Amino acid sequence: MRFNRRTVLIAGAAGAAGVLLPTGPARAARPDFGVSAYPFPLTAVRLGPGPFADNTGRTHAYLRFLDADRLLHMFRVTAGRSSSATPCGGWESPSTELRGHSLGHVLTALAQAYASTGDTAHQAKGDYLVAQLALCQRPNGYLSAYPESFIDRVEAGQQVWAPYYTLHKIVQGLLDWHRLTGSAQALAVLQRKAAWIQVRNSRLTHAQRQQMLRVEFGGIGETLFNLYQLTEEPVHLFTAQYFDHAQVLDPLAAGVDALAGFHANTQIPKALAAIRGYHATGDTRYRDIAVNFWNFVVRRHSYAIGGNSNGEYFQAPDRIAAELSDTTCECCNTYNMLKLTRQLFFTDPSRAAEFMDFYEKALYNHLLGAQNPNSAHGHHCYYVPLRAGGIKTYSNDYNDFTCCHGTGMETNTKFTDSIYFHVDRTLYVNMYIASTLTWSSRGITIRQDTTYPESPSTRLTVTAGSGAIDMRIRIPSWTTGAQIRVNGAVTGPATPGTYLSIDRTWTTGDVVDVSLPMTLVLEATPDDPTVRAVKHGPIVLAGQFGGDDLDSLPVLDPAVLRPGNAALEYTAGPVLLRPFYKTHGQRYSVYWSVTASTPKEAHYPFDETSGTTTADATGNGWTGTLAGGVTRTVGRSGNAVLLNGTNGHVSLPGGILAGVTAFTVATWVRIDTAATWSRVFDFGTGTGAYLFLTPRSGAGTARYAITTGGSGAEQHIDAPAALPTGTWTHIAVTHTGNLGVLYVNGAEVARNTALTVRPSALPSTTRNWIGRSQYATDPHLTAAVDGFRIHSRALSAAEVAQLFSTGQ
Repeated sequence: MRFNRRTVLIAGAAGAAGVLLPTGPARAARPDFGVSAYPFPLTAVRLGPGPFADNTGRTHAYLRFLDADRLLHMFRVTAGRSSSATPCGGWESPSTELRGHSLGHVLTALAQAYASTGDTAHQAKGDYLVAQLALCQRPNGYLSAYPESFIDRVEAGQQVWAPYYTLHKIVQGLLDWHRLTGSAQALAVLQRKAAWIQVRNSRLTHAQRQQMLRVEFGGIGETLFNLYQLTEEPVHLFTAQYFDHAQVLDPLAAGVDALAGFHANTQIPKALAAIRGYHATGDTRYRDIAVNFWNFVVRRHSYAIGGNSNGEYFQAPDRIAAELSDTTCECCNTYNMLKLTRQLFFTDPSRAAEFMDFYEKALYNHLLGAQNPNSAHGHHCYYVPLRAGGIKTYSNDYNDFTCCHGTGMETNTKFTDSIYFHVDRTLYVNMYIASTLTWSSRGITIRQDTTYPESPSTRLTVTAGSGAIDMRIRIPSWTTGAQIRVNGAVTGPATPGTYLSIDRTWTTGDVVDVSLPMTLVLEATPDDPTVRAVKHGPIVLAGQFGGDDLDSLPVLDPAVLRPGNAALEYTAGPVLLRPFYKTHGQRYSVYWSVTASTPKEAHYPFDETSGTTTADATGNGWTGTLAGGVTRTVGRSGNAVLLNGTNGHVSLPGGILAGVTAFTVATWVRIDTAATWSRVFDFGTGTGAYLFLTPRSGAGTARYAITTGGSGAEQHIDAPAALPTGTWTHIAVTHTGNLGVLYVNGAEVARNTALTVRPSALPSTTRNWIGRSQYATDPHLTAAVDGFRIHSRALSAAEVAQLFSTGQ
């Protein structure tokens, strides 16, 4: 039987307060191992107008509204002090075993709000809370809104609702209040409480601690690692390592995804503690645990909006279509995954683009839209339902106080923490959010003006100061045709899935204009290619169904999608699709059942050992035919087809690209003879309309071409050289809108942004060949071909690179 926190109070709650470490190379006496980039302090970045500032304003209003004495009530009662305040409800009620956790969230949110605004009202409330907590702290250092007997129960293996989880929220709030306001009292209370944690755990055996760690304990290990980094007191390091949970960490260290069946947000803080353990000690096992965890969760356990979990638990890897419910995507999970993503960026900036692509996905599509815009106090979602007909529901002022209500306060008071990172004189521009950065150590101020994502562009202006800075602009993997202009002059190349470096001496008035074209794509689920989410660039769109509940996925024919009247809106017949983060107060569907008229994808691994047909490995049924004496040979992995250069070719079904607005063809090929005008592939209806790739054109280079007017009207992309002979080479062509890109061995080699003939302009192709031309006088291909793929969308640069690197 499954339980969740909405239905029963058991050991299994989740959530974690934010960590703001590291803040820069000189932030503490003890250096961070393996850290190569740093965030700016919250005081250095201010939000400009836009949805993030709107969310932040509502949360700031809520923090000013909250009655501190109501939050303190059960702390005072537990400490034997008098309190006449009205008790809070929900998870903070006097009978709820998790009581006290919300005050920790509030302290962190107040600290972040004060650092971001300088509003003394936030400072005064936080100082009052800390002072009153100090009065409630016992002589032995214990401090909580529940009695110490709860710790006795968890140590004895008796049922209790996650007492160390609650303690983590309190100690993290104290740490954040000290770090962001300089409060010595907060640090003193925290130090005494950390000493109590050490005493309680040091008297247990290793086996007893490991048994206790089966009950959720939040990010207590992470906070203790952070405290060790701050104070350099070894006792905090030893205490942090008491919370290394072998049952979860050992498989991760071995690179094994054993997450299925585990409560999701119980595990994410363990990965966060691991990366901070690496930063504190240099132990690469900790780093590997965190990296493997991130890879597993992001690549195999996450939905289109960036969230994870169903019913709060990790399911089997790659189960997405089968796991759509009203309890998907707990907000705490994504809050913590974004924290982990930041720490991994600091650890390995070489993966910066990949990390921040995910950060953007989850921030915009999940957390930005998890706050109720109709609430003056920024009430927040717990789950974000992804079943068809789901609807967002929200917390309230005093009678909810779930974990996600708490992390929602934190999320909406620190949106500035990842827009920009730095190291030495390098500035990473990660997020396209209206904001102003004051880089005091460099004496320079940069303002970012944007309405992104409604407009696919942003402008960065140096408004004060000057100096030599290597400004690195993120070029998302989902964009094609990105363009960067510095004071009006194009610079580049702007390669998707990278950061574009602009290293120069900047002066007041310099302007960088960033254009990031977005296209409409349908993202298939890994377990059912007919179940897809609609995205415009990085933004997930949801069908708006008003008050109509749905008992199954709505059917979508992509051919009927039309641009709507507002930015990022489309219509599909009578249904309006708009950004999911703007979807509130009505039922919706993020996923769709895509009809058979959708252009299908096909994959030919040529695994057969005999016969004249070759199967489509996607299961979509686009069976190919081997013609003209094609034989089989050893391939890049497994078998391949060997084309003899006389009449051998592979014939693919007619209509395989019918109606597509974008496509990708990718394959491995070993050219044996690079005959001029032979074809790797040629799809068309004859010599009047076709698209093809030749390994060597009349100009002596590889070429992709498309035409609806015969050879004289061909538009093309020319590579810098012909395809090599005698070696396996991965080649790919993507074409969407006016942009075509040619890749060799996972890297872009050429592009054309002025292809006015688009794939959709071709009639339904009837002559779709591998190794043969529409022109009878052109030579057949002499080569081996393996892993031939067709996608009815333009793969990103990162996806193409992954096909190459994984040998697919």
